[in-house]
Amino acid sequence: MKQITVALAGAGIRGMEAYAPYALKHPEEMKFVAVAEPDPERLEKFKKLYSINDEMCFKSWEELLAKPKLADAMFICTQDKMHFAPSMAAMGKGYHILLEKPMATDPAECIKMGELAGKLGRVFMVCHVLRYTPFFIKLKSLLQEGVIGRLISIQHNENVGYWHQAHSFVRGQYRDSAASSPMILAKSCHDMDIMLWLVGKDCVRLSSFGSLTHFRSENAPEGAPERCLDGCPHSATCNYYAPSLYLTENTDWPTNAISNSMAMIDRVQALKTGPYGKCVYRCDNNVVDHQVVSIEFEDGITAAFTMCAFTRDVSRTLKLMGTEGEIRGAMEKNEIEIIPFNGNEKKVISLKEQKSGHGGGDEAIVREFIRLVQSGEDVRSISATESTQGTLMAFAAEEARVTNRVVAMKEYVKQKLLR
Repeated sequence: MKQITVALAGAGIRGMEAYAPYALKHPEEMKFVAVAEPDPERLEKFKKLYSINDEMCFKSWEELLAKPKLADAMFICTQDKMHFAPSMAAMGKGYHILLEKPMATDPAECIKMGELAGKLGRVFMVCHVLRYTPFFIKLKSLLQEGVIGRLISIQHNENVGYWHQAHSFVRGQYRDSAASSPMILAKSCHDMDIMLWLVGKDCVRLSSFGSLTHFRSENAPEGAPERCLDGCPHSATCNYYAPSLYLTENTDWPTNAISNSMAMIDRVQALKTGPYGKCVYRCDNNVVDHQVVSIEFEDGITAAFTMCAFTRDVSRTLKLMGTEGEIRGAMEKNEIEIIPFNGNEKKVISLKEQKSGHGGGDEAIVREFIRLVQSGEDVRSISATESTQGTLMAFAAEEARVTNRVVAMKEYVKQKLLR
């Protein structure tokens, strides 16, 4: 198979550090030939790391796509609200697309993107990376083998982690649903998609409840200042004290998100002036810190999904319940337990630890994307239609939460198509 060429739009954390490194590990399979990034420091870093020519470096995706087609494919890893326009333009130019999730921040845009990808016959993959992890692939295989009989119900927990919530959804760029997207979309479109994939049936209807309960000004401890470095009297006891998270020897994520420079003086300055140094009770956040979604799929299969900030570990845990047994899984432990009803002993499956992000999914989805571009096949890929449905489930869940009603998926989709 020939090497494919790729242009990157958005050299942020996900674009530069989650997906792009595959090209360094496997240069015979993929090569970056162009990049668009508004941050000059990140643009220069990517240029040097991937040996991009000066004339192939652009300050915006608009500049890049104004040129004739430069590569076989494009990775679109721009901000959430900047997914629709570059995706539509790039598909029109003939690029195959690997698009960071969420698909878009408007349901009608998701539908249009899926329709165009199907019409043009492009490889169009949204980074619902959980499908590509050994953990979830094994769960899918066990269900298909019928080890627990007919699947009846799923309990799925996304344990966000108290510090992750504070970093991304209280202080960080996903704190404001108007500026980015609702948290159920930004964080859990992964989970809507993976439940849809495991069940293998369309979503019929859903309801949802949740709110921003804890990270509010009225919950600030007495005397807490606007910023952690402004002499906070609770620095020794607060779980969210910013220096404890960002001013350590660890310069990987999430620390590398607060500043382009990891020098201590620059990190301190970032906490003094930027959003990551704010008291978590003094931020302008408005997204939920906990949410539950009740889902009914075709054939009466149900699922209960919980997304909650108030966990120590960042993890996903599941229970799949069938007519002949149950499966319990812990993704971060790479452990699956099969519990049959027939009196046989429990069986524990321990999977190999994965080195790349999201349980190996970040690297595996790039490998699959390359294979599809090279071969033109559509085997085990996330089709545009499937990606659209999983994302629309997240939108519908948020509408159900906000309007306090049960949302029927077919009616919801029709409503969005008529806009």
